[in-house]
Amino acid sequence: MTEKRQVELVILSDLHLGTIGCHAKELVHYLDSVNPGMLILNGDIIDIWQFSKHYWPKSHMKVIKKLVSMMSKGIPVVYLTGNHDDMLRKFSPFELGSFQLKNKLLLELNGKQAWIFHGDVFDVTMKHSRWLAKLGAIGYDLLILLNRLCNTISQKMGKGKLSFSARIKNGVKKAVKFIDDFEMTAAELAIENGYDFVICGHIHQPIIREITTDKGQVTYLNSGDWIENLSALEYHQGNWKLYKHQELVPEKAEEEDEMIVPDFLETQVVQLFSKIIS
Repeated sequence: MTEKRQVELVILSDLHLGTIGCHAKELVHYLDSVNPGMLILNGDIIDIWQFSKHYWPKSHMKVIKKLVSMMSKGIPVVYLTGNHDDMLRKFSPFELGSFQLKNKLLLELNGKQAWIFHGDVFDVTMKHSRWLAKLGAIGYDLLILLNRLCNTISQKMGKGKLSFSARIKNGVKKAVKFIDDFEMTAAELAIENGYDFVICGHIHQPIIREITTDKGQVTYLNSGDWIENLSALEYHQGNWKLYKHQELVPEKAEEEDEMIVPDFLETQVVQLFSKIIS
């Protein structure tokens, strides 16, 4: 067995367990490779919006078991709520052993203040059109499924992979502006409060960048997701690192789950088009 890397702090977000897009096998491989002093789950861990008893593969359960195993070993695990698991907010704050459930977290790292929260509070769609946000989540999941099917065909033809969602995000001006506005809003609030780091998830855009305004400077960080980017934030010996995991080759993946297109997906498609034409 490969020796685990010692990491003081690991931050994961947007796992979306319970959805077809989640790269749970890769996540299990990553969790097996690190020994964190603390683990922060920064929102959208279990996708309650799209959760269905018809789709819960073994690999998704393995992720849960890995997290429980860490807690049983005394590793602090902090679960910060997001929009896809916002039903948990009514139970926050909650603490049991080495597990904590919170909506946000202020953490001191080597004398510096890190402000950590999911980030959906900045999303206007979430505030005023919840049904629209959920509709977008369904469409996004369908896009990821289509992307995977196309990449399977592309790989068999000896060609590279494509990311439909990344092309849309990078090619649509409104999407680019939303991401930039999101990052600037988080940074400006962090600077006003005197924080050194502001750490979010939500927008699935892994990054570490310094942001300077006329009021000061802050390091903005986003842990990305385990749908497209398979990324995590790691903090060790005073330094931040953006980790990106390689997608497993299906032939080499152990205990490969069957590619299931559950019955509820057909229902979601019907609901999606019903809302669009109504």
